[in-house]
Amino acid sequence: MANLIEVEHLSRYYGKYCAVNDISFTLARGEVIGFLGPNGAGKTTTMQILSGNLAPSSGCIRINGFDLLYNPLKAKRSLGYLPDTPSLYKDLSVQEFLYYCAQLQGIFKQAITPIIDKTVERCGLQTVSKRLIANLSKGFQQRVGIAQAILHNPEVIILDEPTVGLDPIQIKEIRALIKELGKDHGIILSTHILPEVQETCTHVQIINNGRIIFNESIIDLNRTMTQGCLQVITQSAVDLAVLSAIPDVSHIEPIAHNHFKIHYSLTGNPTHQIAETIIAKGWGLEEITPIKKSMEDIFLALTQVES
Repeated sequence: MANLIEVEHLSRYYGKYCAVNDISFTLARGEVIGFLGPNGAGKTTTMQILSGNLAPSSGCIRINGFDLLYNPLKAKRSLGYLPDTPSLYKDLSVQEFLYYCAQLQGIFKQAITPIIDKTVERCGLQTVSKRLIANLSKGFQQRVGIAQAILHNPEVIILDEPTVGLDPIQIKEIRALIKELGKDHGIILSTHILPEVQETCTHVQIINNGRIIFNESIIDLNRTMTQGCLQVITQSAVDLAVLSAIPDVSHIEPIAHNHFKIHYSLTGNPTHQIAETIIAKGWGLEEITPIKKSMEDIFLALTQVES
């Protein structure tokens, strides 16, 4: 499968400050990459570079085979972009705005009306297509923003925080739309909402301090999240080295006095042996509870280690 986006050794400096530090990744058709990162991690800078709004200090970006730096017009023809705050002309109706966007994209005049009709239907805008954008809810305005991004049927769609400020119903609708678009396009979705990545994306990338520190498929992520973890509380202090030596125990995470988490490999389940050891050593087992990892746990663990 040919890659729609190829990013190689991308870096961006602001003076001596390195906002993006030698990152590389690819995006193929049918993939939806969730792009995550704490504030100041380099996520927004990367999105601006990918959309052609900011030049990199070094590195290469190819969109649908065209170098974004040396063939920007050809590369951007394959690109649709929704910024975190959609640039909408709110004194126009939805149809008027999309007609204007179609002209900017160089769509032949005879094809504009059927393309707008198809896009309006695809984005669920039929009931509001003749209304002024200023009079629409935030959810419908986000849909209009997505509509302008996909109007010219680009191979690549970049969505920056598409569900910020929406109510739960609107969020559900936008997520469903993104999943539908992901079948025919390659999508990069920047978001702070971790469950959104699990529900919408096929892959997840986490950036921190300008570097990509996690790049996995959602399938592999879910496998990581289902690895074993036990919360253990004892009456007296324990020798963690003894528990760490138990087969399949990967590491032990102290929480508080006589309170810790034991992480273990799914190749085995050492729960019984852990309990027996604590009891035999006379440490007084008060609680041993299995815990399922959440995406928040993984995100915090990765970004805190890297900070």
